[in-house]
Amino acid sequence: MAASPIRTSHVLLMLALILFWGSSFVIVKVALKEGLTPIAIATFRFLVAGALFILSLLYTKANNRSYRLAVDKSDVPTLLVLALTGVTFFFIAQYTGIELAGASIAAILVTLLSPILITIISSQLLKERLLRRQAIGIGIAAIGAFVIITGGTLTFQNEPNFFLGCLILLSTPFLWAAYSLLGKKIMDKYDPFLVVSYVNVLGGLCLIPFSLAEHSITEITTMSLNAWLAILYLSVTCSLIGYFIWFYVIKHIGAAITSTFLFGEPIITVLFAVSFVGERVNAFIIGGGALIFLGVYQVIKK
Repeated sequence: MAASPIRTSHVLLMLALILFWGSSFVIVKVALKEGLTPIAIATFRFLVAGALFILSLLYTKANNRSYRLAVDKSDVPTLLVLALTGVTFFFIAQYTGIELAGASIAAILVTLLSPILITIISSQLLKERLLRRQAIGIGIAAIGAFVIITGGTLTFQNEPNFFLGCLILLSTPFLWAAYSLLGKKIMDKYDPFLVVSYVNVLGGLCLIPFSLAEHSITEITTMSLNAWLAILYLSVTCSLIGYFIWFYVIKHIGAAITSTFLFGEPIITVLFAVSFVGERVNAFIIGGGALIFLGVYQVIKK
């Protein structure tokens, strides 16, 4: 079915979505300042989000008796892997990276490097040759990532946490690429929102052992009001409402056009990070981000 023309409502919804997702990096920074650990933030977010997704599925089923809630037993292992790569490990790495390197760096590395890695892996799996333009784009993006991480120098003694945070963040595009490529087939089989719901629930449950191991699960009884508001923001707007918008707009205008809006996400993050949590953005971050953006454009353009 051909995609519908882009309406003003679609644009407004996607602007709201990148506002939610772009600001989420800064909201995590706020939660960290309230004393929560990265694992605790991820655990509480996805336990709350998982409950909201379950309620949404039950509501959908109540209004549409033909809606299928069950999945084949053979697909359960795939859902578990998706939960681990797309939620559990992904957000532990992302939130730890935010803590060590900052929200702006996290948004740039997480958001912009994922499309490039997906392109590379897809070309290998499908045995397709990368176009010369794509190869050049990958090289440009790699230089951009190098500039951001090193800041123009190979000496990291002064900021070992920043360097470690960047290295941890570099794992997230690999995790997201695995999630995206593995999830494509199963999302063709089931309603995508059903798959995302199960992934959120399973991902949240898989976070519990990590939270128990570091004894952060008990923080749920001592959290401040600001911390709770941060968790609710991440759960309600970024998870539940965010995915409703994502799939609604994809259904109406197609995935290719919808995905292009996401390149505005790091810009939102940088603006929020500078304005609300006092992060400093230097020339290396701006220049490296611009190089990554240019590289991504060369890789994905038709």
